[in-house]
Amino acid sequence: MTDTNQAPDTGAPLDSPTSEFCLRMARAWAALSRRLDSSLGSLHGISFADYQLLLSLQRAPGGRLRRVDLAEKLGLTASGVTRSLLPLEKIGLVGRQSDPRDARVGYAIITPAGSELVVNAGVVVHNVSRMLLGAPSREQIESTSTLLAQLGGNQ
Repeated sequence: MTDTNQAPDTGAPLDSPTSEFCLRMARAWAALSRRLDSSLGSLHGISFADYQLLLSLQRAPGGRLRRVDLAEKLGLTASGVTRSLLPLEKIGLVGRQSDPRDARVGYAIITPAGSELVVNAGVVVHNVSRMLLGAPSREQIESTSTLLAQLGGNQ
């Protein structure tokens, strides 16, 4: 008879290096997000999530993306993107554009004010990142970046 209170044997110990890496990554992400939210909020009035959204639009061809593509890029749902865009729209950082060939397709576009803000906020993100990371080698950054891309599905 087996003990039903015992965890199933999955072959992976609770303190495996991969599990520990994921836990450390989650703690690091939380610390990084808090720090960037604080800095971006006090200097530019936006969150780090807002910055990521604006940066995605800034980097997109023509400064615009379909909302569904923006959602996929940011790892959000379509309704999550819509909720995120509304306050940015109200303050003039993003706008809406419909597709003249298909009224069902909507684009989010970055405005000139949004473009200017993302450039200025990028300096803050760079400085905070440098302060938190210190001076890792290029190889460390590249290998960790590759691993994170793999985890995020963006190879």
